[in-house]
Order: sequence, then structure tokens, then C-alpha cells
Amino acid sequence: MDQGISLIVGLGNPGAEYAETRHNAGFRFLEALLSGADARLKHEPRFSADVGRRAIAGAEVWLLRPATFMNHSGDAVAAFARYYKIPPGRMLVAHDDLDLSPGAVRLKIGGGDGGHNGLADVTQKLGTPDYVRLRIGIGHPGAADQVVAYVLRRAPAAEQELIDAAIARAEAHIADIVQGRFQKAMNALHAHTK
Repeated sequence: MDQGISLIVGLGNPGAEYAETRHNAGFRFLEALLSGADARLKHEPRFSADVGRRAIAGAEVWLLRPATFMNHSGDAVAAFARYYKIPPGRMLVAHDDLDLSPGAVRLKIGGGDGGHNGLADVTQKLGTPDYVRLRIGIGHPGAADQVVAYVLRRAPAAEQELIDAAIARAEAHIADIVQGRFQKAMNALHAHTK
């Protein structure tokens, strides 16, 4: 899988009430990629998503933000991938991760969904777990019955600073990720995780 990335997906929930929540870390990563770049997302109803393109490391990369709720993220991802014939191995899906502390960010190729409903839906709709993930740590509330409320709340300012710093670190290594130098990006990103 060293062919590189041609589609970057950010997972989250649409709407102003969810914009600042922990669950929208994937959306925040896309916003970081768009910030300062000459690129914008435009709503594409046929994909139920906001779509854009941006040059990264000499390649034109698609950016996709599903306009569905998190649990139906796979609808937009699969429809877009089918239309543009993008194989799963060339996709990077950025998402919040309860198993990593705020400030941690990791790159992972394939694997399970870790109980993340958005990832589970993407895997189901693509028919494979073999895509690249950018796991953005948000921490865990400590009890399973508190998870839903936890991910749908804003992080305290100190935690959000750590999450934003992790997103900035990932953005700093996006050229390596897009060019398929996954191990190099992993070495750099994982060195900072706890």
C-alpha cells in the first residue's frame, strides 16, 4: 500500500450544534488542511457530502466531508469512491479516537473500528477495512455508558488545545502520508504519543 492517498475523508456530524464537539475531530482535520490553502468544500447532493480538491505534495487530492450523521458516513464515502474509482487503499479517513489520550495522533492501516460507529459504517459500505486511518485522540470518559454524551460535548479548553496540537502535527506530515510514506509518518507521529 505505498501508492499514496488520493482521497482524504474527515468524519463528524453536520450542523452548528456539533461543530465544536469531540466527535468532530475528523472535520477539524479537514478544516486544518483547507486553512491557508486555495481550496474550498462545495456541497455535492449526489454524494451527500461537501467535496473539494487541494494540491498536496504535488498531487491533487480530493477532500470529503460527509453531510450525513456520523453513523451513516459510509454512504457518502462509498458513493464518492465508486464514482471516481478510488480504491480503499488510497483513502485516508480522519476520526476521533476514544482509545488515545488528547494530544495523541496515530496513523493506522486497516484493522477494526474500535467501536467507532462512523468507521464501522465506512468499512461496511466499502466492503473492506483496508483503508488508512488518522486516529485523533480525544480520551475516554471512563465508563461505556458515558461515551455518547462525552463525544457529543466540547472538550475543556486545555484538552482542546492538545487535540488541536495533534491535528497540527498530523497536518505537518500530510505530504508523507499523501505520498505513501506511511512508515515515515508513523515514526514521526507516534514518537509524540503517550
